[in-house]
Amino acid sequence: MIRNSVLAAAVLLLAACASQTPAASAAADENGAGAQPGKVVTFKESADEDTWSFGYSRPAQANAIAPLDALLLSRKDKVRAERRGFWEEARSDCPPDAVSCMSHYYEEHWAVVADLPRWLSLSASIESYSGGAHGNLGFDALLWDKVAGKLREPSELFQSKRLFVDAVRAEFCAALDKERAERRGGDSMSGFDECPDPTETVIVLGSSNGMAIDQIGFLIAPYIAGPYVEGAYDVTLPVTPQVLSKVKREFRGSFAEAK
Repeated sequence: MIRNSVLAAAVLLLAACASQTPAASAAADENGAGAQPGKVVTFKESADEDTWSFGYSRPAQANAIAPLDALLLSRKDKVRAERRGFWEEARSDCPPDAVSCMSHYYEEHWAVVADLPRWLSLSASIESYSGGAHGNLGFDALLWDKVAGKLREPSELFQSKRLFVDAVRAEFCAALDKERAERRGGDSMSGFDECPDPTETVIVLGSSNGMAIDQIGFLIAPYIAGPYVEGAYDVTLPVTPQVLSKVKREFRGSFAEAK
């Protein structure tokens, strides 16, 4: 989850990278802080005949909440600086004919999972490549409390992380094992037959009715539940009475049993 603001050093790193590299072409759709609410805000950059590319977007609902939009914008700047720095370093050590170590890309795109009276739940899909046989896939998520005006971990809404895991683990493992069996044709996969701890995944809170949280999603990147060739897994569970019983009293009104 996103929890840290960008340090000033990240901005300086970005400036340093820009001064040491060939001119980059960038096209941004109002990608600065305070961009017009109601628009999906995107940023694209490429350089050196696309041996470097970076893409990032955040949705209109996040853009309309100033502190949240600023946080996502800061993340964009931080990740852009880091990734461009990685590319610069690899490029300086890469033989001229070794295209794979010169070609880097990074794409991070945020989308709305649920926009509720109190909560804005977002998830991000992340794809990157920095040389090697294949790229990487990943996820991120955040939960914005509109009343408190701050981010919260999903586990904060429950009496404890342990109680949350106890409430969802059996159903989570059953759903994941069912999907793994379908992908594997019933075969076992050495090293990837155990059920991971649900908290090792990216947890997102969702809604089927736009009013209350009645779904819990688990986004599982490659290598957590299976090898890279199996791709990512996505498990969604309904909110049950057992789950509801583990929610803190102050947040109980934000949840509903799935119909």
